[in-house]
Amino acid sequence: MTKIYIYCLFEKNDIFHGVYSSIKVAHRDALKICNTGASEIFLKIGDHVEKPSVRLLRNIFKGETDIKVRYFSNDSSVTILKTKLKE
Repeated sequence: MTKIYIYCLFEKNDIFHGVYSSIKVAHRDALKICNTGASEIFLKIGDHVEKPSVRLLRNIFKGETDIKVRYFSNDSSVTILKTKLKE
């Protein structure tokens, strides 16, 4: 059986934005949505806050399922949820 992972993107207030099969594209769109304010964009997982990168996101998601990561700036926020297709 093949494992297919998907990345769901939600804007602030849990408004569904899209489903992706690529971490790179989900990261790109999350940055594009958050890049509306005057401040920098940060990535938050639990209590830990860092500058976002594809490498960091890939390492956070590695071996995990049903995990949420939040991107935020002073004006907007985006949540990426990693899950897998289930039969």
